[in-house]
Amino acid sequence: MKQLLILGAGAAGTMMANHLVKKMDLGQWKITVVDQHKTHYYQPGFLFIPFGTYSKKDVCKDKAGFIPKTVEYIQQGIDVIKAEDHAVTLEGGQRIDYDILIIATGSKIVPDEIEGLTDEGWMKDAFDFYTIEGATALAERLKTFEGGKLAVHLCEMPIKCPVAPLEFALLADSYLRKKGLRDKTELIYVSPLSEAFTKHNCSVVLGGMLTEKDIHFVSDYAVERVDGAAKKIISFDGREIDYDLLVSIPTNMGDSVIERSGLGDDLNFIPTHKHTLQSKAHENIFVIGDATDLPSSKAGSVAHFQADVLTENIQLFIEGKPLKEDFDGHANCFIESGDGKAFLIDFNYDLEPVQGTFPLPGLGPFSLLKETRINHWGKMAFRWIYWNLLMKARPMPGITTQMTTVGKRLPKKEKEVCLQETLPEPQ
Repeated sequence: MKQLLILGAGAAGTMMANHLVKKMDLGQWKITVVDQHKTHYYQPGFLFIPFGTYSKKDVCKDKAGFIPKTVEYIQQGIDVIKAEDHAVTLEGGQRIDYDILIIATGSKIVPDEIEGLTDEGWMKDAFDFYTIEGATALAERLKTFEGGKLAVHLCEMPIKCPVAPLEFALLADSYLRKKGLRDKTELIYVSPLSEAFTKHNCSVVLGGMLTEKDIHFVSDYAVERVDGAAKKIISFDGREIDYDLLVSIPTNMGDSVIERSGLGDDLNFIPTHKHTLQSKAHENIFVIGDATDLPSSKAGSVAHFQADVLTENIQLFIEGKPLKEDFDGHANCFIESGDGKAFLIDFNYDLEPVQGTFPLPGLGPFSLLKETRINHWGKMAFRWIYWNLLMKARPMPGITTQMTTVGKRLPKKEKEVCLQETLPEPQ
């Protein structure tokens, strides 16, 4: 029997397991999933824990409960991927030979990459919210916060859920006003980017929100180190920012097994074909989710769209047929803005976020690049969708794998490009 091995049982790996059991001949193929952790976290929920909207129990479930019964699930750490031998060695010494390997090992914060960040003051005056430990500790600290300088600092790109730092700043503004502390608090948003977000159209809107809410935006800030004793972050060009409470989004990197296996770049992300999701170095290795080096967002919606494409390409690979170059970088994301409102953006490699309605043209019910209450309720409903549809690889009505321009108000130039792409080739 041939072996298809999936490394990682987070969102991407779990979705792939659930897709593939429906498509593959299990009489000829054995599907195995390996992951060292027992708990599956709904990571978008980490954003809400510091503000008391969610608790730890709201974002945790057992990983094994989402793995199909016909899939072998091994809860064990991974020692090394031996790509040339088509094998993986686990930490206990077990060797698994594979015919096809899917790497879904994700990414994680590495606060030690920033000098001084984890020294004096870490988890006392400086926190992350990208881990369950950081989010819950920050929730306790905010309960006793009485004002001062609150800095939200994005260290470097890429990161998981690139809008989350902005969401945190906007939610902090709302939270502090409700507690009567906003007038006593200077909110600072510090970023290595020149604009508020990676997409210009979105940056114009969200940058305006920062201004409107009196959140000071410090751009082009390349951090050199953090001085926890003095409560300062210091850039390479000498700029210093004081804080009383620091919310840090540290460097994000791929799993350390990628470094040990010699498969990644400097940040342990794997060079991946941007449209097929096949490894650039090994034809029987495919990569999905945050483990890739793709110029798409590292977000759950992206992994969902990638899983649709990769499932078909795995089947084509088995049949010896050319792979489809169908992944277009599609991403969509609700962006919390506070006070029970949110934005929604939908974009891909080539098209920026624009205004319009989603998923139904003219009907919505969601508005693109516009702040509405129904967008907020969409964000809150996504937790149920995540557990009950996405993780189980069930279809989401009206949501297409490739980004559609239907319902979007495209600038003239982009309309012309889209029209040209739909015209037949000249004979």
